[in-house]
Amino acid sequence: MSETFAVSYRRLAAAQKGHARGAPGYSVYVNRRAGRVLATLAHGWGLTPNQVTLVSAAHTLVGLVVLAVAPAQAWTGVVVAVLLALGYAWDSADGQLARLRGGGSLAGEWLDHFVDAVKIASLHLVVLVALWLHTPYRDSAWLVVPLLFSVVAVVSFFGMLLNDLLKGKKGVASTHARGGGTFARSMLLVPTDYGLLCLVFLLWGWTTGFLWVYTLLLVANGAFLALATVKWFREIRALDRVAT
Repeated sequence: MSETFAVSYRRLAAAQKGHARGAPGYSVYVNRRAGRVLATLAHGWGLTPNQVTLVSAAHTLVGLVVLAVAPAQAWTGVVVAVLLALGYAWDSADGQLARLRGGGSLAGEWLDHFVDAVKIASLHLVVLVALWLHTPYRDSAWLVVPLLFSVVAVVSFFGMLLNDLLKGKKGVASTHARGGGTFARSMLLVPTDYGLLCLVFLLWGWTTGFLWVYTLLLVANGAFLALATVKWFREIRALDRVAT
């Protein structure tokens, strides 16, 4: 049955997943709310969650193509930032739409994570290509930064998925299911937020400024991964001890 935007939005707001302890601020307080609006619109348009996932992928893909082929100017950064941020909002919308429709599917979850993996593996490599093609930094040590950021981002994504997968085998709920996130913790984790990374491209026309902020984000994400790795290993080792 059809329903008004307001009714769908309220119904979706009541079906939100928990505030995970590791969820950073932009994702929780900006992206999830933007995704809620998009999910409600998609519901009214008759889109499926998988179609919304593909819409998200299309926005991200176009943003990366613009970054790779367009000159390093202010307008390029704005276009890239908007497209990547919209792609991220649609990425939130697919799961919310699934809940609005009564629940998702394993195939939908697979597609969502697969698109995320492609996005995370590609973004920093495209930054590398764009720096080499369109900026004065093509022969500088700055090119190491996106390479390192790519490693950190891919390992972090894989580590989080593997952590939840192995815990699930022991009947431990995922971080989203357990909740426990707070405003202060989410604000502390903002430097690790993909949404913040999208917005940093607003500096793309000022390449030097972009590189300094981008490098600071790399350092923050690297530090988070180092700390998280120790925590994750201890948690999994504790599950081994319980099992024995």
